[in-house]
This record gives sequence, structure tokens and C-alpha cells, in this order.
Amino acid sequence: MKLYNLYTYAFLKTPTESLKLPVGIANPLLLITAGDLSALVEPEVCLDTLQNDDECLIQAVLCHDRVICELFQQTTILPLRFGTSFLEAENLLTHLLFNAQEYQEKIEELEGKGEYLLKCIPRKLEEPVLCSESRGRQYFLAKKQHYEAQQDFYILQGSEWQNFVHVVTQNYPSTIIVPSPGAESRIYLLVNFQEEPLLIEQVLHWQKACPRWELQLGQVSPPYHFT
Repeated sequence: MKLYNLYTYAFLKTPTESLKLPVGIANPLLLITAGDLSALVEPEVCLDTLQNDDECLIQAVLCHDRVICELFQQTTILPLRFGTSFLEAENLLTHLLFNAQEYQEKIEELEGKGEYLLKCIPRKLEEPVLCSESRGRQYFLAKKQHYEAQQDFYILQGSEWQNFVHVVTQNYPSTIIVPSPGAESRIYLLVNFQEEPLLIEQVLHWQKACPRWELQLGQVSPPYHFT
């Protein structure tokens, strides 16, 4: 027996003006309202079917993200994780009413803000080009010098990272940092839309201060990491 749910994309303040609701995974979307809070839902979504078909699952994940992004362009939302659902409307309404104050406060915190991903990619010290005629002691001396230079490079790279993290968290206290030693680290920033030009300038300044790192700033997205 297939079990159908109210697949839920996001929570938001009950809109005072009509929103343009996107198409969901398989059905039109609708708002279920409990006072000042509403939930964007898609009825009759069978999660079991999605989980048993890899292709359908991938398409559903992409659709989930698209719906949230389209709604985010229109209003402030609390985006929900893929797979969030309620068995029936009564369960959803009870959840909204029970958590009303927490969700309303969170939505107010996110008002006029978006999430920006800053990728931090560690650069590598280029290997020296050794002459094909290098042999014996000369060859091993060159390798030793490169090893020492590499160790110094990594020490300075680590120092740059520590200073960088300190500066970023000073400027953006709500920052979420996901370090990955030796690989790409990620920093999630919650920034006012109007401050995006300033953020871009700051990233350029940070890049100059961290020459041993490559910084890549992404486009604004819904505040997935701040809900």
C-alpha cells in the first residue's frame, strides 16, 4: 500500500498578497495556514516511490531546490530539508501552532537576508622544474630545498587561514564554517541583500590578504544553513 503525504517545502509568514506558487514534484502546490504562519506543501507525494527509483529521487531533489529558490525570490522563508512531510493537514497545523513563536522569530531574523557560500581552496606550491641533467647530489639538494619551501608554505597557509577565520567571524558573527584540512573548506555567510556589493569588496580584500588560498564567492541562495 502506497502512503501519500503532505510534502512540505518551507514555512513562511502568512502572505498578505498572493504568491506565485511554482509547480512541485508532481502536483500543484498550495499554502496551509495556521494564523500568522503558513506552510508550502504538495499533496499526494509518495516518498516510498521516490526512494525506490534513483532517477526519480534525483529529479525530486532538484525540484525541491527549485521550488524553494522560486519562493525565496518572493518572500522570506524557512526552507526545509528534502523529504520533510506530514501525514495529514491536522498534523501540520498542530506543528505550526506549537512552534509558532520560534518560527516567527527565525523568519524575522532572516528578513531581507540571503545565504552566500564562500569556497576556500588551498593553493599548492608548484614543483620546481629540474634540469634533465641533474644527477646525484644536485638532484637531492633541489628536492630538499623544495621540501623545506613546501613546509614553510603550509605553515604560512595555516596562519592565513586562522587570521582569515578570525576576520570573517568578526564581520559576520553568524558565519558557519565547515573546514576541510587539505581540501576545499566552506564558509556560509548570512548577509543583507543590500550589503552584497560590500561583501564582494571584502572578498577581494580577503583574497589579497590570503594569497595561498583561492576564494570563490557564490550567488545568493535561500538560508538553508541558518534555519
